[in-house]
Amino acid sequence: MSEDIVNISTKEVQGQTSSYRSIFKATSLFGGVQVYQILIGIIKAKFVAVLLGPAGMGIQGLYQSTLDLIKCITAFGLEQSAVRDVSEANGSGDADMIGRTVATAQRIVWLTGTLGLILTLVLSPILSKLTFGNGDYTWGFAILSGTLLINQLCSGQKVILQGMRRLKDLAKASAIGSTFGLLVSVPLYYLIGVKGIVPSMVLSSIVAMLLSWFYSRKVIIKETKITTKNALANGRSMLKMGIAMSVSGILVTFFAYILRWFIRMQGGVDEVGLFTAGFVIMNTYVGMVFTAMGTDYYPRLAAINKDNNSCREIINQQGEIALLIIAPVIVSCVVLMPLIIRIIYSNEFLPANNFIMFAVSGMLFKAVSFVISYVFLAKAESKLFVINETISSIYIYTLNIAGYYLGGLLGLGIAFALGYLIYFVHVFIIARVRYGFYFSDSFKKIFLIQFVLVYSGLLIAYLLRFSLWRYMATIVFFICAVFSFVELNNRLKIFPLGNKR
Repeated sequence: MSEDIVNISTKEVQGQTSSYRSIFKATSLFGGVQVYQILIGIIKAKFVAVLLGPAGMGIQGLYQSTLDLIKCITAFGLEQSAVRDVSEANGSGDADMIGRTVATAQRIVWLTGTLGLILTLVLSPILSKLTFGNGDYTWGFAILSGTLLINQLCSGQKVILQGMRRLKDLAKASAIGSTFGLLVSVPLYYLIGVKGIVPSMVLSSIVAMLLSWFYSRKVIIKETKITTKNALANGRSMLKMGIAMSVSGILVTFFAYILRWFIRMQGGVDEVGLFTAGFVIMNTYVGMVFTAMGTDYYPRLAAINKDNNSCREIINQQGEIALLIIAPVIVSCVVLMPLIIRIIYSNEFLPANNFIMFAVSGMLFKAVSFVISYVFLAKAESKLFVINETISSIYIYTLNIAGYYLGGLLGLGIAFALGYLIYFVHVFIIARVRYGFYFSDSFKKIFLIQFVLVYSGLLIAYLLRFSLWRYMATIVFFICAVFSFVELNNRLKIFPLGNKR
């Protein structure tokens, strides 16, 4: 009897270790891809700045932001909602169900992509006047309308890779796509200058689509023929969740616009620039952890979404890994932020330092909120998702506006952190009441220690106005990094440190 108990216990530990390794492996894989894409983006931005100048960068940015808005409206959030359905089908192991789900997603992707193409093509004269103030860019938008279809088809192929958990292939497609995008763009900008923007965007989209098709065709899926009528009927839940996500995205974009407008009215364009620079740094260097986690975590959670106990276990495991990875990143940002600002921008942007330091500390709460809130998507609770995101957007952006009004950029940074804290409590209460979710003792221990370390580093960096703080904050970072390494090793069993976990 005792041997059976020992064997069961050993199998449970091995199972947990395997699960932690899977989480960490996927996060590391896509974290590396994110870092690579950031580097490619920096190199590309430098070439654009040199070869096209500020005007060229402005034209490219206006084209891209306009197309992104149209995609947000016409793509119906399928890039994420379809992943849930494909993951759930994959988790069932039913080849017929997988084939039917993939065929449904692909047919709907064609429909939504075509809708984006037609809308952009028809509205191209209006888009040119609204975006640029004249009709000179009508043909540019007309040509770029094709990228709405191409990019949506690319998203459909990536849905297959992510939903079927072909993560290495997905990572390769993303990394190679970024590289080819750079290699295609730079020669065009060099040879024909600003006129190369539109063909560069088209060719980059085609390359990304071909790469995603190349890797997705390696996935063995039972071929299933489906009519448009049946696809719309079968994909009702897919579309419903996707529309909910689109509404949420539009809502967040609207509130973000209001915040920037308020900052401009109160502090001027320079303050908007400082806020934007800080926001980009925060989302680039800390936000990449969320992107890396979500790529693997979402399909895994969706595959077992009907089992609340399994969901709770995965959420806790993902939460532990998230905290152990992100806390050292946050502390390093607090310690090195003045240096990062100088490297990425210039000394003129140093006034954004305090805003970034406080705002980035709130990412600790956002990491946990991020992990919990994905269960709403995994369970396809579209109404709950929209209500949750609407309410949270209202109080978060209200706090941000109040924070800036009362304390400028510093007040805005504190408001960011406070908003993430409230959102953390908010989503936990919903998950607790609706799904019986609770945190494991292991998670609580890690969260408490990382919380103390992050805010110790923040207070030292903010309150001590002399060089000694850098050394003290560096010590905090070292403690945080060592703690994360030891705890990760306890879960991954990579190095024999004599732990008993």
